[in-house]
Amino acid sequence: MMPRGYLLALVAAVLCFEAAAGDFNYGDAVDLSFLYLEAQRSGKLPADRRVKWRGDSGLKDGLAQGVNLVGGYYDAGDNVKFGLPMAFVTTILSWGAIDFKKEITDLNHMDKALKAIKWGTDYLIKAHPERNVLWAQVGDGASDHFCWQRPEDMSTPRTAYKLDESHPGSDLAGETAAALAAASIAFKSYNSSYSDLLLVHAKELFTFADTFRGLYDDSIPCAADFYSSSGYWDELLWAAAWLFRATGDEYYLKYTVDKAVSFGGTGWAMKEFSWDNKYAGVQVLLTKVLLEGRAAAYGSTLKQYQAKADYFACACLQKNDGFNINKTPGGLMYVREWNNMQYASAAAFLMAVYSVYLSDANAKLTCPDGVFEPKELLNFAQSQADYILGKNPNSISYLIGYGSKFPQKLHHRGSSIASIFTDPSPIGCVQGFDFWYHRPQGNPNVLHGALVGGPDKNDRFDDDRSEYEQTEPTLTACAPLLGLFSKLQSSVNGYRIPGSRGNPPPVKPEKESPNANAPVPVGAPVEFIHTITSTWMVSKESYYRHQVKIKNTSGKPISDLKLRLENLSGPIWGLSPTQQEGIYELPPWLRLLQPGSECVFIYIQEGPQAKVTVSSYH
Repeated sequence: MMPRGYLLALVAAVLCFEAAAGDFNYGDAVDLSFLYLEAQRSGKLPADRRVKWRGDSGLKDGLAQGVNLVGGYYDAGDNVKFGLPMAFVTTILSWGAIDFKKEITDLNHMDKALKAIKWGTDYLIKAHPERNVLWAQVGDGASDHFCWQRPEDMSTPRTAYKLDESHPGSDLAGETAAALAAASIAFKSYNSSYSDLLLVHAKELFTFADTFRGLYDDSIPCAADFYSSSGYWDELLWAAAWLFRATGDEYYLKYTVDKAVSFGGTGWAMKEFSWDNKYAGVQVLLTKVLLEGRAAAYGSTLKQYQAKADYFACACLQKNDGFNINKTPGGLMYVREWNNMQYASAAAFLMAVYSVYLSDANAKLTCPDGVFEPKELLNFAQSQADYILGKNPNSISYLIGYGSKFPQKLHHRGSSIASIFTDPSPIGCVQGFDFWYHRPQGNPNVLHGALVGGPDKNDRFDDDRSEYEQTEPTLTACAPLLGLFSKLQSSVNGYRIPGSRGNPPPVKPEKESPNANAPVPVGAPVEFIHTITSTWMVSKESYYRHQVKIKNTSGKPISDLKLRLENLSGPIWGLSPTQQEGIYELPPWLRLLQPGSECVFIYIQEGPQAKVTVSSYH
């Protein structure tokens, strides 16, 4: 483990770094964003937590209802665990870890990304204890908002609310299915057994959402004043699109096609992507299927999805024949008054993703006002990121801890009250308002990596704790930044160690293994089960102990089994190298693998698991 003093020095170096406008180190911003997610954790915190002013909280969540709902994330500046935004955040974190996997890995942040996702998915699994039951919320927004207490002192009711067959919530169940399906993809290369578990829950929740239809806030009225749902059709399409990507099962693709018109997937053209409105995300996901040539008989419908994805992108670029997004004079996407930054960050993330899909397909964006290269979409994404980090009329970073000038009076309970480790006396409900909420000073705990609600439509920003529309940070605003900043650090700056200002080191070309593109034998008779059994840090580098179980599934003895390992960078045990680079065989004493029998090999390396395929066998 890294010495504490070294870690504090490193964090200080990150926090003191300030880039000139147009020359931002997005890698620094990525690490700060992870700190914010860690500060929002509910439950029993790990011993190696980096946010030292936070303590354990919500340890009895669900107890009164006879279910374990400890864990998950607090939504924003309050102490409620709202299911809909939390599930959306988990989906977006997973999407970033999937599509920007190389970028995040090269920044040495994949371990943090998976931990952030897992803090959400572990909770969502607990919230789904039965096939047609989903616990949707812990805490009541009204009573919570009457109190100003750090989460460690909560005295407000921790009532838990659930969805079931009599109280449906297709929007929340659908979003949770999407989150778990997306997370199953993110974890597949690292922990296949956990990935499989996530997929089981995702499939069950999709069936629940589709079979018992209804709005979740009709079933849970106390959620309506805080995260009211505009509909559930988009979440059903969203979940099906993610399940298709996770499984390849045509059933889910056909669902998005069959429901395209009736559910609005090919009818609604959007200028917003958010926790409540997933249509643009669905349309981009299904356009990827079309661009990859996997549309099969569904090409005509997927082209209609693509037309709506293009509408969103063209609107962001201001090239949509006047039907464009609104922007502040300083260039920030503006959707609505409360926490506008969440819409800007989500749109920027989606544009970065779509730029990759178009680029990979060697395609361009066709708008009413012209034809544009994929780079133009990434340029828009960068413009929003740069505005967030300081390239704005106020020359202020809206990402807390980035640069030397950022908001100090956040509308956030835990940040605005002295840490329980500094002042262990319980803070009462009204006492919190009297002594902490109304104080003119800045917050005693810096909420590193939080993205506040941001300025109004004229770029005006008031750093005031009571101006919650502008100074309250949210999970939904932060989550898109992890993938976005990682992509920009790669595309704009090249890879640099977070906290450094120097030029990136030269990139060494990867060696191509002989026969790397050789076809895998048809009907390969073994199954590979990947598991991470241990992880640790050495000088900021994350290392993983990968275990791969080889199981003979053919029903016949197998001899002379040879495996191809790609992207292997560390030591390996349990296999013997051959004369051919990248090709390994079973040890001499295990040249014959009986039907149903298993053997195991182990390797250690940074980042994602090696790719293991069958080279040959008898």
